[in-house]
Amino acid sequence: MSITWDIHNWETISKDTLYEVLALRSAVFVVEQNCVYQDLDSKDKKAIHILGYEQKALITYARVFLTTKKFVIGRVVVHPLFRGLGYGKLIMEKSIAQAPTNTPIHISAQEHLKEFYETFGFSQIGSDYLEDGIPHIPMAIRPNQPTL
Repeated sequence: MSITWDIHNWETISKDTLYEVLALRSAVFVVEQNCVYQDLDSKDKKAIHILGYEQKALITYARVFLTTKKFVIGRVVVHPLFRGLGYGKLIMEKSIAQAPTNTPIHISAQEHLKEFYETFGFSQIGSDYLEDGIPHIPMAIRPNQPTL
């Protein structure tokens, strides 16, 4: 596994790279999960985009946000052909590493991935809810919790 990382904000992400990101997110979150939702939510302009490449092919992605009170990780995705190879763990480690020290880290996790996120120190912080027809749970790592 030889992954190359790129990290961009809105000013540095190229049109071609953004197109790759949107194509991967659409392939997984819209087509594979059969979920019609508005992926283009204007939040990409405020996000830090973390991209993982294997031999120039985009295989994993996440976007992160730093607000005044918390760090939020979202749109975590691994290309379907590369699942089960540890790339999900790598994108989460890379995303968590972007968080400032002593800042709570939040994620809106698909319910079936709860145990996966718990391996990073996330714990459920609220009630289950439906987001775009998919069961989700709010999870966080508190500043005094270990992250890995």
